[in-house]
Amino acid sequence: MKNKKDRVQQTNRSLSSRLNFRLWRRMFSKFISLNLLFIIISASMLFLVGEKKAVETVNYLEEVGFPGDSERYWMLNREIEINLAEEPGSGFNIPKSIALFFPKETRTSSRWISIPKNGSVSFYNYFDNLQYGFHSSVNGLSYNVIVHFTTIIWVLKSLLLGLIIFQFLILVRSWSIQKSIITRTLSRSLSKLTEQAKTLSKEKGPLSIKEMESLAGTLDEINATRLDTRIDLDNTQEELQNLAKAINGLLERINESYRLQARFVSDASHELRTPIAAIQGYANLLDRWGKDDPDALEESIGAIKEEAANMKDLVEQLLFLARGDNNTMHLEVERFDVGALLQTIHRETQMINGAYALELQVEEAWVKADQGLIKQAGRILVDNAIKYTPSGGNITLAVKNAKGQIRLTVQDSGIGIPPDDIPHIFERFYRADESRARVSGGTGLGLSIAKWIVERHGGYLEVLSREDFGTRISLVLPEAH
Repeated sequence: MKNKKDRVQQTNRSLSSRLNFRLWRRMFSKFISLNLLFIIISASMLFLVGEKKAVETVNYLEEVGFPGDSERYWMLNREIEINLAEEPGSGFNIPKSIALFFPKETRTSSRWISIPKNGSVSFYNYFDNLQYGFHSSVNGLSYNVIVHFTTIIWVLKSLLLGLIIFQFLILVRSWSIQKSIITRTLSRSLSKLTEQAKTLSKEKGPLSIKEMESLAGTLDEINATRLDTRIDLDNTQEELQNLAKAINGLLERINESYRLQARFVSDASHELRTPIAAIQGYANLLDRWGKDDPDALEESIGAIKEEAANMKDLVEQLLFLARGDNNTMHLEVERFDVGALLQTIHRETQMINGAYALELQVEEAWVKADQGLIKQAGRILVDNAIKYTPSGGNITLAVKNAKGQIRLTVQDSGIGIPPDDIPHIFERFYRADESRARVSGGTGLGLSIAKWIVERHGGYLEVLSREDFGTRISLVLPEAH
């Protein structure tokens, strides 16, 4: 019996490890694809910046001629270097066969890309000296114009490093989370299957060896890319049909978990692209005008800070949901008055944002819950109401004790939610109106977090909304006795 038990446990570990590795590898490949996309977009942006500066320089040479020392110093500050030269510089030559795709001002110029070596340089700093050069004749003189990308490359590689660190943390955490979920699921299901097999053996006698081999062959073919495989019940021996049904049910649950995980990773990757693209755009603006235009410099720095803060909020919310999915979040349960808590939220909201008419209607209402998490859920509902209510609108915060249930309600006079969107507003990354969401901001995770917090405390959320009239969301918890 000990040997059989060991073999079952070994089979369980082997199957869970293979499934976990497949899921992890799929996530890793998505991250690699996202990083490659980032690199391709960055390279394209560098090429466009180089070509734009090339056209500006040629126009300058045609109008002014070879610059004096003060003008050359000014150009070096803009990372443009001009030298008189009869021959092009050395490096990787860009074929002239694609000249039709270049601007007409520089279409006949020779182009090259080079990375000068300045002693021993680490791989991280290897591309800091990347240069884009072109050789052109203007007004009878031949020039070598070299565009440097030191500033913009520093910004891009910092963004890429931050993205890779975030992906590494997700991969490390997902390995343990997925393995734990798969192992628990398989252990429970295989234990039930073993008991059913013993019962079948006692009641029905010896089973068909051919059927057992066919069943084992089907199971052996299942992997992360074929989780939709099912055992054919019609051609399965009657004594094995319950076992086959249990296995099919197990595969359904694993396939659904895998689908949700893959969608979550895909949505997270998609959401990260937006702030990355915005930072890239402002980095280009900073490189183009920031050195000479204080307004452009201030606007770019402010926008980059804002997008970095958005990325930080997104990562924190993702980690919160990951801990919740893995059931590793510990609740600090205590008895407290929800009415007093809502008064605190009302006071803090008035201090931060006084552009709305905030009405407070509270009464004493006691619950047993994690006060910090309930406050977070209430804050999410208030922030959501502010986002979708025009300035000067009415927002009502209320707490009522009704028939053993505590109701924390936030009602606004905002834009409302279309009826078809209401069933989906608690889904992760879902936004009822993408155009309005872009204006109001947010990650699309707030209501998902609020729903998890409330359900973790044995409660639920109610939504009543009408377009162009307003929305009322109630957080319902059991009363503490």
